[in-house]
Amino acid sequence: MRNAKTPIYRGLFPVAPTPFTEAGDLDLEGQRRVIDCMIDQGVDGICILANYSEQFLLSDQERDILVELCLSHVAGRKPVMVTCSHFSTQIAVQRARYAAERGASLLMLMPPYHGASLKADDGAMIGHFGRVADAAGIPIMVQDAPLSGVTLTVPFLVRLACEVPLARYFKIEVPFAAAKLRSLIELGGEAIIGPFDGEEAITMMADLDAGATGTMSSALLPDLLRPVLDHHKAGRRQEAALAYAKVLPLINFENRQCGLRAAKSVMAEGGVIKCEAVRHPLDGLHPATRAGLIELAHELNPLALRWGH
Repeated sequence: MRNAKTPIYRGLFPVAPTPFTEAGDLDLEGQRRVIDCMIDQGVDGICILANYSEQFLLSDQERDILVELCLSHVAGRKPVMVTCSHFSTQIAVQRARYAAERGASLLMLMPPYHGASLKADDGAMIGHFGRVADAAGIPIMVQDAPLSGVTLTVPFLVRLACEVPLARYFKIEVPFAAAKLRSLIELGGEAIIGPFDGEEAITMMADLDAGATGTMSSALLPDLLRPVLDHHKAGRRQEAALAYAKVLPLINFENRQCGLRAAKSVMAEGGVIKCEAVRHPLDGLHPATRAGLIELAHELNPLALRWGH
């Protein structure tokens, strides 16, 4: 069961991008600046090494470097969530233990998968999450995302929460997320500690109405999502809806036109990082798409667009 001393995590837990140099190397000073900018954005926590951090393009050595750097630089100012997903339970366990030993507050973990057809059955998935939980001893955010191609049913997620008590946080970013969140909360009851939404907060208002207690957006505009969360939590739904409607065009453009490149482009424009390059085989934004993104961002003026100036 959850230790009574373990805090319950809620609110804004955006994903930190991983900056690279023009040559494609890690930009460690840029990573420190990303972390500082995110803390100034008023986040409740920071997630590193997620898909929007280009985790699938990082070597194991680079992962270790980034875990050390980010946790030491945050230095307890905010809780840090470290993504440890891997098809191999042994490797996921090693990643989780490494992160926990260096001060991670939470882990994020996708179900084991590799490609379109290598997946685990329900029992093996329970074992996967259970072994990671036993190794790390800290809460796990279960990432329910289309990228894995694994269908995680509500009854399975409730079973997971009951059988692996550290796996009681859920990032739901599948189609009809609000309906799934509502069903998860209703069926799971007290076993569901942290129902979160994701996918750049593109369904955040509906998800909050369904009972989500947090969101995992990108690092592009968490400071502009703060009023939505705060109003909604205080019962001021109309004010929350108005604040959300204001930022939704930018969120939609990020989600539908840019993907993980958006936060990097805005942070480069705002002087947070020097280079917005992504690693091959990904491509950077088309200049016209980038111009559209920056135009929308200037209308809202998120902190990332001005932090470095």
